[in-house]
Amino acid sequence: MQTVSLSFFRFKPGFDRLWAFAMMGLARPAVARVPGIGFWKLCGSGTGEGFTPIPNTGVYAILATWPDPETARARTREADIFRRYRARASESYTLFLCPISARGAWSGQSPFEVTPSSQSGPVAALTRATVRPGAALRFWNRVPDISSMIGADENVAFKIGIGEVPLFHQITFSVWPDTCGMAAFAREDGPHARAIRAVREGDWFREELYARFSILGERGTWEGGKPLARLGLNT
Repeated sequence: MQTVSLSFFRFKPGFDRLWAFAMMGLARPAVARVPGIGFWKLCGSGTGEGFTPIPNTGVYAILATWPDPETARARTREADIFRRYRARASESYTLFLCPISARGAWSGQSPFEVTPSSQSGPVAALTRATVRPGAALRFWNRVPDISSMIGADENVAFKIGIGEVPLFHQITFSVWPDTCGMAAFAREDGPHARAIRAVREGDWFREELYARFSILGERGTWEGGKPLARLGLNT
């Protein structure tokens, strides 16, 4: 069963933050050499909850796929590059996920191997898009309203915006108590639904991917707590 790890690291101002910024380029060979790793991406984040075009130089992420949960947990705990990130970070947090649906492409690949599941319970959603340069301004004009809407939704246990390249490669990630709550947010006639219609009508994205995941567990803390505890999960 393919397992996806999504690791977040927070860095204090100063040398550690400069180190993390430099590692967006320098860490690539080390990540690629981790045994068992499949598809992977190094990501930065936006300010606020991440859903802005202004980079947040204090938060970075590593997304990776692994052949099974045991390998995912072992490598993110023991591999040198992950240990180096944790040693410099003031806080770190990793979610372990199983893809249950996916459509679209990421860098020309289909990175997630789906394991269909009929289980109910918490679910994570990831969207990734390459924004066409001519549509970037219109896209980012929509984002603040969506950000405030998702931020006000009490059902969302965790949410963040990350990306590979500021402005043009955008990833949104959120954790919900169930698929019903997530679907209700997507269907509601508000900023999110209007933005989706605008994307479709204007052909804003050159590439896009939508995926859902069941949640296998978490490690570490974020903002001093365990995000999954809000969903009653003891992982």
